[in-house]
Amino acid sequence: MKIILASNNPGKIKEFKEILSKFNIEVVSLKELGFNEEIVEDGLTFKENAIIKAKTIYQKYQIPVISDDSGLCVDALNGAPGIYSARYGGVETDLDRTNLVLEHMKDKTDRKAHFHCSIVLYLSESEYHHFEGKVYGTLDYEVKGENGFGYDVIFIPNGFSDTFGIISSEIKNKISHRAQAIKGLVEYFEHDFNN
Repeated sequence: MKIILASNNPGKIKEFKEILSKFNIEVVSLKELGFNEEIVEDGLTFKENAIIKAKTIYQKYQIPVISDDSGLCVDALNGAPGIYSARYGGVETDLDRTNLVLEHMKDKTDRKAHFHCSIVLYLSESEYHHFEGKVYGTLDYEVKGENGFGYDVIFIPNGFSDTFGIISSEIKNKISHRAQAIKGLVEYFEHDFNN
């Protein structure tokens, strides 16, 4: 079976190819398909944006699609950057967005935050499945570490004293929001798919 992964992120593509290979699933990236259209993600939730992305690509190729949407939600910022995490503040780079969050947090004592990931497996116009994961923690006061991407360098998961920017990728890939959502997807393929 062939499934399109609605991503151009090489790390994400490699991860999904490895995970789904044991189910005899061939994962195809958008780049491999030559898809480079801009998809307007105007949903109000991570789940809605993941569905919009998956549905758009499914309608073009008529092949099942896996898509995800994720981001950082900060309690003291009323859940921001949230669904706007990848384009927060209209600035260009991950580091600029991270510094903007730190700037908005400079006088805040409540540092609680969480990462949220919604994954959608879109099988047809009449069937899709949603899996989500969250990891809770706090925001550091400055950028620490070089691992990961996005806001990893300021997020300290509960039970740890270092940011995701310092914690090894092996540990992060076991406890992260994406890891939890992928676990749900894998369980679906193990127990429910084609049953």
